[in-house]
Amino acid sequence: MKKILIVDDEQDIVESLKFVLEAAGYNCFTAFNGEDGLRLAKELIPDLIILDVMMPKINGYKISRLLKYDNKYKNIPILMITARSQEEDKLIGEETGADEYITKPFDLDEVLKLVDKYLNKDDDGNSNK
Repeated sequence: MKKILIVDDEQDIVESLKFVLEAAGYNCFTAFNGEDGLRLAKELIPDLIILDVMMPKINGYKISRLLKYDNKYKNIPILMITARSQEEDKLIGEETGADEYITKPFDLDEVLKLVDKYLNKDDDGNSNK
């Protein structure tokens, strides 16, 4: 079962994402601040990370940069979620290594499609590996 780490300081967002992703067959882990998120990412080595930008302790940009510039974690896809939708924010997200930049409010089905895409599952839920 693929492991997904969800890091966001808004509990309702974390719970909504976790519910949809676990229903789709993923194993989800959660953190509510950047420090815990970074620690869990290094402990779990998840298959994918969903990461909020604005968080207590360490922001999502810094977490993404720290993971993407470390050979041990650089291949983990990062889907960055943020309320910040300015073009410059997206550029910062890309510069820090985020694979996707999703703005709030977002559609849970769209997030699930992106997760499936990065974790190589087709529309029938079959792994392409």
